[in-house]
Amino acid sequence: MKHIFTALFVLAILLSACAPAAAPQPTAVPPTAVPPTAVPPTQAPTGAPKPSNPDMILATTTSTQDSGLLDVIIPLFEQETGFNVKTVAVGSGQALQMGTDCNADVLLVHSPSAEKTFMSASSGKDRSLIMHNDFIIVGPSADPAKIKGLAPADAFKAIAAAGDAGNASFAARADQSGTSTKELAIWKKAGVDPSTTKPAWYLETGQGMGATLKIASEKGAYTLTDRATYLANKANLALDLLVEKDNSLLNVYHVITVNPEKCPKVNYDGAIAFLKFMTEPSTQDVIGKFGVGEFGQQLFVPDATKTDADLGL
Repeated sequence: MKHIFTALFVLAILLSACAPAAAPQPTAVPPTAVPPTAVPPTQAPTGAPKPSNPDMILATTTSTQDSGLLDVIIPLFEQETGFNVKTVAVGSGQALQMGTDCNADVLLVHSPSAEKTFMSASSGKDRSLIMHNDFIIVGPSADPAKIKGLAPADAFKAIAAAGDAGNASFAARADQSGTSTKELAIWKKAGVDPSTTKPAWYLETGQGMGATLKIASEKGAYTLTDRATYLANKANLALDLLVEKDNSLLNVYHVITVNPEKCPKVNYDGAIAFLKFMTEPSTQDVIGKFGVGEFGQQLFVPDATKTDADLGL
């Protein structure tokens, strides 16, 4: 019996040795943690980097200021270029004088004949056509001189006659501005020279367009104005539009850079940046749309793709 148990024990050992080995179970290895990739936060655009000389002076007309156009244009320019603009709104004659005296970097003016003189003296380096609107003659709704619908020179003759009779007055800027220059040219064509003879009905304000319109309204006087400034202030004026849409009343604006050869300290980089900005299609589009929503019509017509000859200059 003992031999039987021994034989069985040996047989069991042999059978277990012949059985296939169990497949080893893989040891669980914790995954290696991968650090997340750092993603920088999205930053809001901060505008153009500041130029090395960011401060510049724009000498321009009161009409671009009083119409509200500069309130739209200047912030766009500053944001796009990084320049800081100090605006000095005066008459075109004074703006051109600032350029001559090296007290401005760039000009936005509307006195073509004076501008050509400025360029001929080499006071300006670059000059580009920007836009136009037109001059109009406004006055009291009663229209004591009966000028409504007349040609500009005929209207001025009628105002002078009514003024001499004590029935009308005229508010003149008398500030060497583009508007004043245009007014004097119309008086000359009419054969009247009130700026020299100084009749009582000829009121010289010596002020900008917005202020002159206010004075004309208060005095019940006629005046010559650009359409944009009149429309921008119309709600506060007792003045009607009486004479318009004559070819002689075109009002054209150019940008002129002050010549750095004559004014070595001028910020020419800022000046040429402003000129290029004003002629860009996007800026021209802004100019063309300005005032349409509020007044139902353009206050300025963009002209950068045109020439002076296209406008009869």
